[in-house]
Amino acid sequence: MTAWARDSLDKVEASREERLHQGALELDEINANKLLLEFHPDYQGVERTVRIGPDANRRKFPNELADLLEADSCLPPDFEPSVDIETDVLILGGGGAGASTALALEGAGLTVHLATKLRLGDSNTVMAEGGIQASLGPDDSPRRHFADAYVGGHGNNNPDLLRILCDNASETIRWLGQLGCIMDQNDDGTFRLRAGGGTSVPRVLACRDYTGLEIMRVLKDAVLLSKTQVLPEHAAVELLDDGKDVTGAVLWDRNRGRLITVSARAVLLATGGSGQLRLQGFPTSNHFGATGDGLVLAYRQGCGLVHPESYQYHPSGTVYPEALVGQLVTESIRSAGAQVLNAEGERFIGEMTFRDVLAAAVISEVAGRRGVLTPNQRAGVWLDTPLIDIKNGEGALHRQFPGLVHRFKRYKIDPAKQPILIYPTLHYQNGGIRIDRDGRTDIKGLWAAGEVTGGLHGTNRLMGNSLLDITVFGRRAALSIQKELPSRKAVTLSRLKKIREELKAISSRREIMSPQLFPEVANMKIKF
Repeated sequence: MTAWARDSLDKVEASREERLHQGALELDEINANKLLLEFHPDYQGVERTVRIGPDANRRKFPNELADLLEADSCLPPDFEPSVDIETDVLILGGGGAGASTALALEGAGLTVHLATKLRLGDSNTVMAEGGIQASLGPDDSPRRHFADAYVGGHGNNNPDLLRILCDNASETIRWLGQLGCIMDQNDDGTFRLRAGGGTSVPRVLACRDYTGLEIMRVLKDAVLLSKTQVLPEHAAVELLDDGKDVTGAVLWDRNRGRLITVSARAVLLATGGSGQLRLQGFPTSNHFGATGDGLVLAYRQGCGLVHPESYQYHPSGTVYPEALVGQLVTESIRSAGAQVLNAEGERFIGEMTFRDVLAAAVISEVAGRRGVLTPNQRAGVWLDTPLIDIKNGEGALHRQFPGLVHRFKRYKIDPAKQPILIYPTLHYQNGGIRIDRDGRTDIKGLWAAGEVTGGLHGTNRLMGNSLLDITVFGRRAALSIQKELPSRKAVTLSRLKKIREELKAISSRREIMSPQLFPEVANMKIKF
């Protein structure tokens, strides 16, 4: 680390011996709630109501999302759908949820097309580092898993969805293992279980610090070997309907610069999150395509959104060096022993408390001028990563977190030798499309799975439940689609035409188009 941080680093090193013998720092519920209300971005009031659609004037949305929900479609006003592709099931999204759905449909005798905005696998799934939860330990159970996640979600979870998630965790791990997914094991061959923020017992399985990448590796390979017809670089720009039910979608073939109309008996939205909207200017750990497309498409069709105001700001996003700003430092680093410290080398919060509380505490320290200022005028707090080797033996950090080591090595920083600077990064969309226990949305013919949905995690997700979500509910939606596959119906833009009429009455809305497809900073425009 350069000289600009030397004074603070000296304080970190001076306090290390004393901190080694400290126990966990506890925070009571009253002070935790106070931290959230005063400092967590969800409570800062930068939101407004939306004036059209199923939730019009009833609830508040982040400003950035509200703008997209009140925006006009990318489709030209004179566009009329003419079917180019006819399929039984159209999956929109090529991450873990979409891939899991496709694999669960294999052998059902249905034609399945999977359209993905980028390439198959380019998704938030590969960005998930920490692990996947399953109650496999001797003192654990699905009921205990449920209780932890329900408390972590502030009791705002849909209990029916959460119960399904926890009850199906063990079987999901078995299924992933059959596909070839490799998780870390103990010497006796049992799974190595890690602690996570808000877990009452160790429950998180991991593959080093690239668990999502490992899961997506096996899912992607399996899809490519299946009969699913993959449409890479085909972005969904609008859903089609017959005036009542969803009946297909319009895709933008990015390579050919043309629109493709798909008639489908069932459509599944698995388009992921919206971190690239960069709410309130926060950096994000999300992949390039995470711009909330599915929220816009479903909302136009009349689907309600659950907790659209709730996002997860992961407490340990990188804040230095500048090229890594926003990139995730997995929570497993803290469960392995790294401590969170202010500029004075002092602990100020329990490292394994709930993510939203820890994020609020970090923001509070920085707001109180107890953070560390970088040369690029960003501020953060220390994550004392050298403690991992001190507590677990030399080489422990390099063995358990090779991805972290690789990222920082390019900038001549070794996390085993010196602490790293962190600050909350926009990480996960807690809210989303309302679904039932089988992934059905409010509109017939449309299912959804994964991060695009809301209700399961309440208003704060526990580590390891997102990778479980995509596999459990992606497969569950596939079973529902097989049982309730609608007949083929007409493809029209009747709902879009109705929305366009409503938009004419809103003179104060931003003159933009949605779905956005790519981050505004990329300056990538749709050209038909």
